[in-house]
Amino acid sequence: MSDEQFIELSMEQTGDYEFRVRFDGTSIPHLVTDESAPLGGDAGPTPSRLLVVSVANCLSASLLFALRKFKNAPGRLTTKARATLKRNEHGRWRITRVAVDLQLADAAAALEHVDRALEQFEDFCIVTESVREGIAVDVSVRDATGAVVHTSNA
Repeated sequence: MSDEQFIELSMEQTGDYEFRVRFDGTSIPHLVTDESAPLGGDAGPTPSRLLVVSVANCLSASLLFALRKFKNAPGRLTTKARATLKRNEHGRWRITRVAVDLQLADAAAALEHVDRALEQFEDFCIVTESVREGIAVDVSVRDATGAVVHTSNA
């Protein structure tokens, strides 16, 4: 098994700030994203909302995985997440905090090795741990001729 995997997607603008997202190489249905009004038309989740969904969903799945690893059959898990957005020193909105509350359907005492599962589940979460550490993002912009008109590396 390789130590490197890839996630590929493509996006096509379908409206003012609306995009259709295709998850390349999969049969996953397309997703529509959009900015909130008045900038966009609220046709789908914003990128900020998708980031919060990604953190919350990954933590939820990781907790279930950790519990099941110890032969538990937990009941339905419910999750709530709240992101705090604040303006930075340049007046730009940034997500400064994501708070995630996971609600087990079971009493902790009814779950086997619950302490061990709770100790390690966050470490299984690819998204949360990546966001916590920071992600290098390389950007390139090409014009209609294919010429690179901008690049940045972080």
